[in-house]
Amino acid sequence: MIDEIVGITVWTEDLVKLKKFYHQVLKLPLHSHHQDFVVFKWGEMRLNIGLHDRVRGMNHDPFRIMIHLGTDNILKETNRLRSLGVEFIRLPVKESWGGWVGTFKDPDANVLQLLQLPKGNAIKEC
Repeated sequence: MIDEIVGITVWTEDLVKLKKFYHQVLKLPLHSHHQDFVVFKWGEMRLNIGLHDRVRGMNHDPFRIMIHLGTDNILKETNRLRSLGVEFIRLPVKESWGGWVGTFKDPDANVLQLLQLPKGNAIKEC
């Protein structure tokens, strides 16, 4: 039985650029950095960024998978990221289920979302 996701890996040809974005711009906590692999860790969950010899340039299918990053103040975080040049393709909007969602791109054109859950994390069914 599979009972949790323990990690997600984003492959790139420019590890330096993506490490800087995820660590310095998004302020994700760095767990480890190796020559061809970077790990960000929260509890048991890991977001990895690694070099891959079959990845070239920008992501040409960026909506296939989205990484959701939680925040308790999506409007403040959106303003901070935009001031650093992060490209938002959808500014935060309050959703019918009570939370807020904003969508942006990383330097490889991977699509990510900021997610602010409703107070008490009680998500209404859509």
